[in-house]
Amino acid sequence: MNKVQLAVLTSLILSTMTTLPASSFAQVFDEKFDTWPVETSIQGSVILAPNVDDLTILKKLIRPTSDDSVVRHYASETVSAESTEQLKSVFEPAVIQSRSEAKGVSHRETLVELLSVCDVLCWHTTSPIESGETSAVLECRDILKQFVRRKGVIVLIGPIADYAGASNVSGSRDDPAHLGLIANALLASNFVDTDQRWALQEWLSTTPRQVGLGIEPNTAVVLNARRLRVAGEGKATALLPAGLYHEAKQQSIAEATSRRQSPKEFMLDWTQWRREAIDRTLPQFPPSDRQVPFVENGTLVIVGGGGMPEGLMARIIELAGGPETAKMVYVPCVEEEEVSAVQGTVVSWKKSGVKHTDFIHTKDRNKANSDEQFLLPLKDATGLWFGGGRQWNFADSYYGTKAHELMKDVLRRGGVIGGSSAGASIQGQYLARATPIENFDIMAPGYERGGLGFLTGVAIDQHFSQRGRQKDMTQLVERYPQLLGIGLDEATAIIVQKSTAEVVGRGKVFFYDRSKPANEDGTDYVALPEGSSYDLATRTVILDATPTEARPTTDGDQ
Repeated sequence: MNKVQLAVLTSLILSTMTTLPASSFAQVFDEKFDTWPVETSIQGSVILAPNVDDLTILKKLIRPTSDDSVVRHYASETVSAESTEQLKSVFEPAVIQSRSEAKGVSHRETLVELLSVCDVLCWHTTSPIESGETSAVLECRDILKQFVRRKGVIVLIGPIADYAGASNVSGSRDDPAHLGLIANALLASNFVDTDQRWALQEWLSTTPRQVGLGIEPNTAVVLNARRLRVAGEGKATALLPAGLYHEAKQQSIAEATSRRQSPKEFMLDWTQWRREAIDRTLPQFPPSDRQVPFVENGTLVIVGGGGMPEGLMARIIELAGGPETAKMVYVPCVEEEEVSAVQGTVVSWKKSGVKHTDFIHTKDRNKANSDEQFLLPLKDATGLWFGGGRQWNFADSYYGTKAHELMKDVLRRGGVIGGSSAGASIQGQYLARATPIENFDIMAPGYERGGLGFLTGVAIDQHFSQRGRQKDMTQLVERYPQLLGIGLDEATAIIVQKSTAEVVGRGKVFFYDRSKPANEDGTDYVALPEGSSYDLATRTVILDATPTEARPTTDGDQ
């Protein structure tokens, strides 16, 4: 088939598609709020040392304290003097004050007093928690959680550390006395023991949405914000059970020994593991059937990072209604709780004459779901712009929230949604390159089901040629051949209306369709420069603006 015949066929297909019912391609909001973690990060730190002989290893996990830091040690009467001395050395120059358990006084009563005055609390037990004592432990859950929310540090030493998660293999399955300080964690604190390993794996298979965390002897772990790290002789191992669409998974981390190490060797992102545990209980994603990429109303502008194509932002403003009537809202992509009240994108809009500008930012999913004042700018926005950064931040903050629904409404009203780098990838339903630790992996279990879904059936990557990501996209579409892979060079974009993607900018856009054979030169993509267009629904080139002499030879060329 020559190019003229192909263009005619494409035109016929497009005209047929535009006569289909609107419901076939309408923006739907079917992402769930309640399915996903509300708290994706803790404000303070939680440290577990369930079976440690030398407590001085904790110094590697605790941020340096000053001489005015207040440290309290709440200990069983049987805690040795040697252990107490080791703790004192951990917190120097701060002075640690010890308080022994008192008969007739509840843990809660004592902890309320200690937590009101301290920055760091060490709760130190030496004997297993008896069944009759579990209710006394549970009574402390809310005050300990509140302390962590105030950026406090909690160190649990000995058997009490087993109660830091959602459950532990040493207790009863029906035991409610768990503190929930490490969300969704099923703990095993003697993980070199065969019985402990077997029990953890068996419990996981019958306990949906929990992550196994096995801690070897003489090993301590810290959860700070959302990152889990280790100190000591052994390892910590995270485990997930097999699911209908997933194999069982585990990953071990040990104490860091070199600055050249990959962070994956000594760090876990606990939120990603929690999300992956949830994902294993949900229907298959991406769906096995090919989804049709189609924008029923409005326009998407998807930029590969590294700068904007000339004149593109002005075009976006026009698509949003023009400087006088456009209502532009900027959504930055940052991990921090707070951002500056002055955002450069908003400033540039104002300088270009846009009368109505605003921005939104939150790390609080509840706020993004129900705070009417926060949601107000989205309700009549005609244009959204998503900034660059790490795209999992967008998923954490907005996926499945009311804010997410209102973002989709911008398209329903015929508005424009754009974004660069992370703000490009987030526009697909499948979220590519969303690993929180490093960003070398294009597939991020736990965050694949994290895109905002303005465009279904695609996986979008950016900084494409500049960072040599062609092989990554090949790997992704081999794993998910139903997806159309899209890779965008820097300062290059596609403007999507209906199913047509128009290429603009100084680089190229790469389209990966696994249903087609590789090219004669061995490449498995179509690369199109500015002036080209591509039909996302039919996966065909509408116009290739590549100079004739620069084109690779294909079956259709004469």
